[in-house]
Amino acid sequence: MLIDDLPVDRRLLMSLAHLGFTETTQIQAEAIPVAVAGKDLLASSKTGSGKTLAFLLPAMQRVLKTRALTKRDPRVLILTPTRELAKQVYSQLRLLVSNTSLKSTLVLGGENFNDQVKQLDKDPHFVVGTPGRIVDHLKKGLLHLHGLELLILDEADRMLDLGFAEQLKAVNEEANHRLRQTLLFSATLGHAEVNEFAAELLKAPVRIAIGAENQQHSEITQRFFLADNLNQKEKLLFHFVQKEATKQVIIFTATRKDTERLSAVLNEKGCSSLALHGDLTQTNRNQIMDAFSRGKEKVLVTTDIASRGLDLLNVSHVINFDIPKHTEEYIHRIGRTGRAGTAGDAISIIGPKDWDNFKKVESFVQQSITFDRIEGINPKFKGLKPVVPQSAKAGKFVKDDKKQAQQKKPKTKKSVNKTFHEAADVGFAPMRRKPRVETPNDE
Repeated sequence: MLIDDLPVDRRLLMSLAHLGFTETTQIQAEAIPVAVAGKDLLASSKTGSGKTLAFLLPAMQRVLKTRALTKRDPRVLILTPTRELAKQVYSQLRLLVSNTSLKSTLVLGGENFNDQVKQLDKDPHFVVGTPGRIVDHLKKGLLHLHGLELLILDEADRMLDLGFAEQLKAVNEEANHRLRQTLLFSATLGHAEVNEFAAELLKAPVRIAIGAENQQHSEITQRFFLADNLNQKEKLLFHFVQKEATKQVIIFTATRKDTERLSAVLNEKGCSSLALHGDLTQTNRNQIMDAFSRGKEKVLVTTDIASRGLDLLNVSHVINFDIPKHTEEYIHRIGRTGRAGTAGDAISIIGPKDWDNFKKVESFVQQSITFDRIEGINPKFKGLKPVVPQSAKAGKFVKDDKKQAQQKKPKTKKSVNKTFHEAADVGFAPMRRKPRVETPNDE
């Protein structure tokens, strides 16, 4: 579908044309008409499918074409699981409101609370934020949602996985009125908690699922390498970063400590890199993402905090230094490359500790994976054999556990009563007197 065919205001179409948009993606073509019609929506699509625009355009259309319920309350609230994703959504929103009189603000944890209060006092039409900080303002009476018209939950499955269920319920209760419309986007509609939550928040929603949750980008080349230990993992990593033709690289690790350690090692090797994780202040996180998005740094070492939503067009390689524990995160991680139709390269390094998680990923993507090798790096590790239960092993000498137990069970002897209160002692023979025979008296 062409962008011009969307049922939205001409001013929005002009903004999109100015930004270079000419055709819709599948999720945009199916979700925007439903949302513009005022219906609740439960939708899923793969990462990098243009989902953000699929909810921003209906939100803009509603604010531009309908009368507000109240003068002061925000009309649209957009919630995301991470600060980085919230900033990404907000940056796209600002492009759309730039040629209008509409106001928007960003409310994130880790940033100055009083500055946010001042922005909320200006009665913005749009508020983009993270659940925790939004609820902080609600509890203090600094933000009211009684007149909220549109609630948008982006990456709802991730918000629930991160433990934001109570905050989302608090937002729902604050804005629970019959005129509110809700759009819920999730990476998968097979998430049990998402479906339970949707049943509570949404009213007769239209369900849209674009592609399977394990569907991958055809533009992304996936490669897998085995490693014996941490040292061999690092050798492979240095080869990819230093000797392959890369633009920008995102390296995903399992822990926050590993991001700092790997970043320091890369810097010692002369490869400038930054470490991003949740322990950093919001100011530091903003500075890191700004430097990386502007191309000032080539390598970003991060946890899954950067696995979703970030639209960085110059990322040519994604490297899984550790395989994610949650299999769906693999798809989101590799989706940080191959954006907007460009080719991308996703590399995964699998050591003995990664094997179980790797097998889950292999099952999740539903494909048989082969391993590549780098000349000069020859790992001995070939994978771990699955543990076979003892009772399942073949062989005529192996018997069922129950039968073995029965065979090994010792025979019980009948107990002998050795008491004598009812039996006679051995050798006891009672004497019997002969009957007396009476004879006649001889007197």
